Formats: sequence, C-alpha cells, structure tokens
Amino acid sequence: MSRPRKNNPDHTRRHNMPAPSSEAIEAHLSDLLSPVVHEQLKYYRQLGLRQRILGLPLMVAAVLSLLWRQIPSVRELGRTLAREDLLWCRAVKVSQQALSKRFLEFPASMFEQVLWDLVEELKRRWTNRVVRPLPASVAWTFQRFEHIWLVDGSTLEALFRKLKSLQEQPITLAGKIYTIVDMASHLPVAIRFEENPNAADRNQWEWLHSTLPKGGLLIFDRGFYDFAEFSALVKAGSAWITRLKKGTYQVQKTFSQSANLVDQLVLLGHKRGKAKQITVRLVQVRHGPSWHSYITSVLEPGDLPPYVVADLYCRRWEIETAFFLIKRLLNLAYIWTGSLNGVKLQIWATWLFYAVLLDLADDVADSLELPTERISLEMLFRGFYHFTVASTRGNNQSLIEYFCDPLNQDLGIVKTLRKAKGSQKLDLSPFPGLTFVPSS
Repeated sequence: MSRPRKNNPDHTRRHNMPAPSSEAIEAHLSDLLSPVVHEQLKYYRQLGLRQRILGLPLMVAAVLSLLWRQIPSVRELGRTLAREDLLWCRAVKVSQQALSKRFLEFPASMFEQVLWDLVEELKRRWTNRVVRPLPASVAWTFQRFEHIWLVDGSTLEALFRKLKSLQEQPITLAGKIYTIVDMASHLPVAIRFEENPNAADRNQWEWLHSTLPKGGLLIFDRGFYDFAEFSALVKAGSAWITRLKKGTYQVQKTFSQSANLVDQLVLLGHKRGKAKQITVRLVQVRHGPSWHSYITSVLEPGDLPPYVVADLYCRRWEIETAFFLIKRLLNLAYIWTGSLNGVKLQIWATWLFYAVLLDLADDVADSLELPTERISLEMLFRGFYHFTVASTRGNNQSLIEYFCDPLNQDLGIVKTLRKAKGSQKLDLSPFPGLTFVPSS
C-alpha cells in the first residue's frame, strides 16, 4: 500500500476571486500611506527613474490592493487595475507584459524605504494612544531595559510559481528572512533577506550587532547559540535570554529551589572545549511534567526575577506568529515572481501591509481598553469582508466602531482568554518559593 502524499499547505494554488473594494478601508490605507509614498518620490527621482504610468505611487497602490483584497495573481491584478481605482490611483489599462516586467524590475529598495518611514509613523501613533497596562513581565523588564526585542528567521519555500515571462527559465529561488520585532509595539525593527535558504542563524550576528542599541534585552532561540557572541553582547551593553542547549555546566550558586523552579548561577561550557566558558544564570521552570531551561546574561534575580525570564521567553512566540501570518494569511509563502528583486519587493510589501494591520489592531485594542495581544490579526483581516458587506447595506460605522460593536463579537476579533491562564498571576519575586537545600 502506497503512503499518502503529503501536501505542503504553502503550495496550495489559490483560486479565490478578489475581495470587493471598500471605500472606508481604502480611505484608511490612503490616509496612512499616501503621505509616506509621496515623500519618497524624491528618492525615486534620485535613482534616475523617470515618471511613468507604473511609477512608485501606482506600484504601491497596486501591490497593497493585491494583498488586502487577496487578488490571486498578477494577471488578475492587471484586469482589476483596468477597471477600478486602486487607493489613490485612477484605473488605467496596462499590458500584462508591462505589469509582469515591472514586478521583476521595480526597485525593491523603494518599498523598503516606504516600509521604514511608515513604521516610524506607526510608532508615534502607538505612543500617542491611551496607555494600556502591559503584561506584568514586560512592564517589570521595562524598568530595567529600554528595549525588548525578539529575533528569529524563517525560510521561504523554493519558487513554485512563475510569471509567464519566466516559464521557460529553470529558476528556483528560496531564501530566509530574519526579523527583529519590538515586544511592546509588535512592530518590526529590522528585516534582513538572506539568499541562502540553508544559512545558519549564528551567521547573522554581525547584522545583529550593527542593529542593536545599548541598554536593550534580546530574546532568541537556540539557533543563535554562540558563546563568543553571548559575551560580545554583554560587552556591547545588551542583555539576552535564550534556551539552554544540552551540555556541561558547573553550578556556582543557587538562588532559589523548589518543586517547580530552580534558579542558579552557572559556568557554561567545558574547560577543554573550544569555546571559552561563560558565566550565566540558569532558570529551570516546570510546566506540567516537563522542565524548561532558560539561560540569561542578567545574573541578578533582583534585576530579572526567574518567572519573568521564563514568561519573556514564552512571549518570543509572538515573532513565530508574525511569520505564520505573513506567510499563510498574507501569502508570502506564495511567491509572485521569479526574480530576486521581485522576491524582495514582495517581502517588503507584505511586511508593509502587516504593519498597517498591526496598527489597526492596536487601535481596536485601544478603543476596547485591551492589550494588543487580545486582538486576533487573522480574524481582523477576515473581518474586512463582513465590514464591506455591511457598508454596502447602509451601515455607516467606521472600521473601529464596527469591530468594537458588541453585535460583532462573533467575528472573533477579541481572542477568548483561557480561564487558567487569565486567573494565574505571575510571581515577580526575585526568590519565589525559596527552599534551602542542606549541604552534603
């Protein structure tokens, strides 16, 4: 009996039709992005690019429409562009060949510039909103550190879809995107595209050191494990948290020990090992039947209590969620073009729309006086359809009013809070449940 073939859900060809347009959603996108795009026209001219129909304003409008309306192909985008106004641009008929070629050749750096200019504006919007209480571990950590940043990488699939102009060429593309995300605002801080899909995470330290400011806390997984780089971070004035790899360590001091927690100062590494030994703090926390081990450069429990260390690392999952959303929900796993420039253009454009979606989620959370983590970006995005239908039927509510309306709770915009998780209070004590172990 043959084994069933395993299908990669990222490779599923989507046959969906474009979502209907909405004046309110397009107005929201235009208000945010139109000033940023027109500000970049000077940079556009500096690159020596002449004024043309498929210039910067139209390309940004077209690509954002492709994303938020889930237009299934560049060919379908051409049909839509010929019949509808897209954001701030009027309908215009262009050939399929010209549109395909533009996706291959339009400078991806332009979209990168628009992204970072928008992120700066979104940071100001986030700061100016009513201050809502942060999670207990995050609020505690901000008393000690100026930034809490998450870093991780995600592999893009090999190219499995090509433009018509590339169908005869044996091109296969893949790569990795490395991203730093701010834990408080959830906005991207830095993004790097690595052409080699097999690149090791620990080879990204040069980029990380050039990006990180002093006085910050960096949280990463075991892919970045490197003793020399751990020490370099501390010398540069940055702290870090990661998971412990299997290996040798020597206990120097025990801060706390109980049935569910062990907090110790340890010397990590082997005396005869190639890497120089380093002193770190080892925090081991029991979750059900399993023990989870974390190491950090913050050596004093008073600066970062043990349960805060564990909770912060658990919140590192936010960056995994971000990758899931941009690849599956916003279709970054479904490559549009067969050129390296086109892949980069799609990466910057997808993160651009993701940032807009984050800002909308934070606005909804602010109106409901909830933490941003309680808002589901996926259900918010899927709720665009229901808002559009309601608008065509005469509903005059704004986007925020519609999503905050108690009558629309069934849309699932607000995540259901688990009772056990909601009722459990984080222990912020530097020495929780301390038990003295008699010496032998």
